[in-house]
Amino acid sequence: MNQLKATLLQAATEAGDIIRSYFHGSFAVSNKEGINNLVTEVDMLCEAKIIEIIQRNFPDHTIISEEEGSEEHHSEYKWIIDPIDGTVNFAHHIPICCVSIGLSYQDNMLLGVVYNPMMNELFFAERGKGAYLNDVRIQVSDKTDFRKACLVTGFPYKWPHENEHPIKVFERFILQGLPVRRLGSAAIDLCWVACGRFDGFWEYNLNPWDIAAGYLIVEEAGGRISNFDGEHYSVFDKQTLATNGHIHEEMIQLIKNKP
Repeated sequence: MNQLKATLLQAATEAGDIIRSYFHGSFAVSNKEGINNLVTEVDMLCEAKIIEIIQRNFPDHTIISEEEGSEEHHSEYKWIIDPIDGTVNFAHHIPICCVSIGLSYQDNMLLGVVYNPMMNELFFAERGKGAYLNDVRIQVSDKTDFRKACLVTGFPYKWPHENEHPIKVFERFILQGLPVRRLGSAAIDLCWVACGRFDGFWEYNLNPWDIAAGYLIVEEAGGRISNFDGEHYSVFDKQTLATNGHIHEEMIQLIKNKP
């Protein structure tokens, strides 16, 4: 376990160093599917560095990464990587972006790290051993009054038209008079729920690399994470609801538009 943890932290911090070194400079930006679904040369540099470090230590482990896809070795260990979560922020020199790396064993999240080098915030969790921000243990908020909750969400680039549009759901929260923020990084959103800055987060159509590390960090900080029906959560789900646990049911009711 010590080598797994050391590899995880080394990969995150070295990728974070790359982000920091390019943040105030110039770099190439291109589009993936959709005009605002961006990827930069720095994403690729960070991803290459992370994969290099993992493969040097664990060459037989499976890697799932946003830019390069999956490298399957039929291992029970899977590294789930987002080299820069919040690429649009990074491309516009907005310092809300991070490296996110989760490690699962037999499809259960084992370790997770989310590192925002621009704010010098490193969130880390190990299954059964709590969640930490810069080596200080964190926990979710203790707020029980939903009317006073501070929330965060995000919006997908594409939305299946057969389902209710996220803007309609967002509107219901706003009409309750609740403050809702939109930061542009699901990994940071989850970590900020974990450390009590936000009381709840919801988003549609996220990918495993967006949430793998943050999922474990929320759980280890005492929070609750589920789909929009309140059911057991998988990082491959397309509905993500994370809260301090106290306001979970109220959020489900608004998301599902239940009286």
